Amino acid sequence: MEVKLWNDKREREMYENFAELYAIIKATEKLEKAYVRDIISSSEYETECQKLIAHFKTLSSTLKDIVPSIERFADTYKMDCPAALNRLVTSGVPATVEHRAAAVASTTTSAAIVAECVQNFITAMDSLKLNMVAVDQVHPLLSDLLGSLNKLTILPPDFEGKTKMKDWISRLSKMGAADELTEQQSRQLHFDLESSYNSFMAALPNAGT
Repeated sequence: MEVKLWNDKREREMYENFAELYAIIKATEKLEKAYVRDIISSSEYETECQKLIAHFKTLSSTLKDIVPSIERFADTYKMDCPAALNRLVTSGVPATVEHRAAAVASTTTSAAIVAECVQNFITAMDSLKLNMVAVDQVHPLLSDLLGSLNKLTILPPDFEGKTKMKDWISRLSKMGAADELTEQQSRQLHFDLESSYNSFMAALPNAGT
């Protein structure tokens, strides 16, 4: 006799999301252990970790009403993944970014601001991938990103990320809240965000070590 876990499409989608959340937590735990044991390089670790954090943030936001506590979710399914919970829930950025941020931390350039910039970059890029292209969705994300970039004194006034975000914010301000970016505009904005993010990481002291 076949036993179904769900009664309708909505329940099925919920369980599929649970399975994906479970997989992300497990994968992050394995990645953290591999990094600590020097099984993978720092660059490989950072790339994969950023993907997992971005996916986790998107999925946990979708499930926030059903799964208000990720720690409780992990406990319910008997997941022994302390490193993953620390990375996904507590830190929110890869360990490599934390290490670089710590290297430049001072009264004016703190690790928290660097982490905030990284998270704002990832959130903005991830949102575009999810087709969140309405002006009232994009504008706040770019404003948050520009605000965090302006807090870092190590970045020059003409830093690529600052000038490009200012241009986009100015352009969006002339549009209506319900207006949406065209596919071409969305692709260009994503390209500008990715380019600015790479320039940002390169601008951090010791970014290449």
